[in-house]
Amino acid sequence: MAVLLRAPKECGSWFWDLDDVVEPGLESALRTAGRMSEVLRARALLEPDALEWNWFEVGKGGTGIHSRLDLVGRPLTDPALPDSLRACRSNGHPRAEMGAINVLGSGVWFDASGNAHKEYRLVELMVSPDGIGPSAELSVYHDVWGLCDFRGNPHPAIHAANAPRLSSALRDLVQALGTEAELGEPTYYGRAHGYALEAADVIDGRGPDLTDAVLG
Repeated sequence: MAVLLRAPKECGSWFWDLDDVVEPGLESALRTAGRMSEVLRARALLEPDALEWNWFEVGKGGTGIHSRLDLVGRPLTDPALPDSLRACRSNGHPRAEMGAINVLGSGVWFDASGNAHKEYRLVELMVSPDGIGPSAELSVYHDVWGLCDFRGNPHPAIHAANAPRLSSALRDLVQALGTEAELGEPTYYGRAHGYALEAADVIDGRGPDLTDAVLG
């Protein structure tokens, strides 16, 4: 079975400032998540199965409480879903508000032989229910999107089978949201460049070896 290495920080990320694009609040954030998930599902990049988020109190910071809600087949457009999320609020923190919501699920990647593999959290989708500045972010943590793997070995067949799907999805997300994506901050593991990952520096036919800091 093919096993992907996962970087502890993103290899690339794209951020959408949705202020003046969508309404603030939880209902709007879930509608945004639903719209984005449909785009990602069409490319077999994300099949949502759960939502995760933290709680915080204005003026006090995080409560240390983490919530997860399994969707169990419920669509993100379910009108009862916002109340289900709010019902997870701790009785000990009645004024707590929800932080950014992570949309979790599996996606499909293809190996060098063209075989499909399902990977949990292949892409990471996050939406903000913030009442002041709604936003969304898409991040990737695996090497299948780059020209080289985390060991520095070029893998053109894997790149060709996966990177164009991500690029197409990003373009579709820009169109669906009606605003261009901002590129996320670079990390040790890579950075976004346009609708793809920036090509790693190749020396003597090899990219950098990052296996000292990636997870199996």
